Amino acid sequence: MDRFNQYRVFAQVAEMGSFIKAANALDVPRASVSAAIQQLEGQLGVRLLHRTTRQVRLTTDGEQLLDRVRPLLAEVEDIDQLFQASRRQVSGRLVVDAPSRIARRLIAPALPGLLRRHPRLQLVLGSTDRVIDLVQEGVDCAVRIGAPHDSSLVSRPLGHIALVNCASPAYLREHGEPTQPGDLQHGHSAVGYASPKTGRALPWEYLSDDGGEQLVDVSSRVVVNNAESYIACCLAGLGLIQVPRFDVQHLLDSGDLVEVMQGYRAASMPVSLLYPHRRQRSRRLAVFQKWFEALIQPHLDR
Repeated sequence: MDRFNQYRVFAQVAEMGSFIKAANALDVPRASVSAAIQQLEGQLGVRLLHRTTRQVRLTTDGEQLLDRVRPLLAEVEDIDQLFQASRRQVSGRLVVDAPSRIARRLIAPALPGLLRRHPRLQLVLGSTDRVIDLVQEGVDCAVRIGAPHDSSLVSRPLGHIALVNCASPAYLREHGEPTQPGDLQHGHSAVGYASPKTGRALPWEYLSDDGGEQLVDVSSRVVVNNAESYIACCLAGLGLIQVPRFDVQHLLDSGDLVEVMQGYRAASMPVSLLYPHRRQRSRRLAVFQKWFEALIQPHLDR
């Protein structure tokens, strides 16, 4: 294996912390990955990785090498993509992760158009509402709603998504319609949404007249941990919810859900594309980024 490919294998192992995961991502045998690292360490005369039965960690020399090879690998990928761009061809595999509702309601229905324009592109679409490690799981790009927390990733803000307060007609017939936050503590309940960090139901939020964020504790008879169940429970009359408008606009239009307390909405939520530094210049990623920005634009809070 030539020196450049050794660097490529080393960077993949370093970022994923695993020989097996790196081999899967590169689609090569694990033995080839181990051999490449051994050859590179032998040629450089230094140990690059600490290996244990549970994990692989960079040595100090390994950290220095990774910092140097990252821009080199990105530059070579740029050169490769330059000639593909001249032929207007985008090819290869792009791994994308998105919240389940965005994947199902926005991305999946529009994918045929993207793939018709780029027939050599393969998209691997993961949809989850949990926080994942992009590098560990080999994800090239993630769509995220809410403030990004991982400073090691590149974040491209796209705008904000408006939230609305909703209830089913059956719920409103039984409990009446709340008109202000104070009503929520008298005979009303919310479908609880579990915090990914604590597992506890998140409080009800709204913006006061001066723009400050206010929190209200509302009782919950049911607590869920994903958007599909959250909306389903609201449709079943189990409580009020706060949800991105694009998630339920069709239900509001059909009358299956009713917007309430329009003057007391929660703050709109930022939506971003996140990706690891090493993949920030991929043409495949640039094509997806431009396509997704246009796709989500009509749903952003103006």
